[in-house]
Amino acid sequence: MAGVVGDLAAIQVGRPRRLGIEGAADPMDRPWESGIVKEPATGPIMLRRINLDGDDQADRVYHGGPDKAVCCYPAAHYPGWRMELGLPDLAFGGFGENFTTGGLVESGVCIGDVWRVGEAVVQVSQPRQPCWKLARRWKIKTLTRRVQESGRTGWYVRVLTEGLVTAGSPIRLVERPHPEWTVAEANRIMHRDRDDLDGAAALAALPALSASWKATLQGRVESGVEPDPAARLEGRGSP
Repeated sequence: MAGVVGDLAAIQVGRPRRLGIEGAADPMDRPWESGIVKEPATGPIMLRRINLDGDDQADRVYHGGPDKAVCCYPAAHYPGWRMELGLPDLAFGGFGENFTTGGLVESGVCIGDVWRVGEAVVQVSQPRQPCWKLARRWKIKTLTRRVQESGRTGWYVRVLTEGLVTAGSPIRLVERPHPEWTVAEANRIMHRDRDDLDGAAALAALPALSASWKATLQGRVESGVEPDPAARLEGRGSP
């Protein structure tokens, strides 16, 4: 099955930095720390189990780790966002992603997909759940919720085999164990049709699904208890 399904349009990395202005009147301008600001990576770069060389996360409770080693976002979404947000110069990496993917969107990517990219082999683990830092990055309070509700979320991959990756490389599909479980369908279960408990149980049963999504969905099925999404979307309790 190792056919080309897309390409690696761009690679971005960035380490956490302190942003904002001390004493700012607007909460959106006050100091905060994040690794969401990414810069283009030139030349081959090593992809390791946790992340790309030169990349890191400020909040390792909710970001990064083996199940979320690399954040991917479709290049196809950028023209629409540039128009909608009034940001004509919005560049790849603007959504905090490491891999900007060409030829791939949420409806055509499945949980468990195994890809070969350069020397590395990766596996799709979950849709991205955008957090309040995306809105803070662009000072658009509604942006995080708009990304989630639009379904233009992107997704995460885990690293099965470490190796060098280079922008422009083809993305080859090696295995697709769950063709019925696209990223778009997983987003539907998690965010829109929250009363679909059979769907939640089926999604949670996928071996390739990330541990955090499994826990959330299993909690929903078993007791109806799950984290308040407003905290993630709106940054409640954040600086």
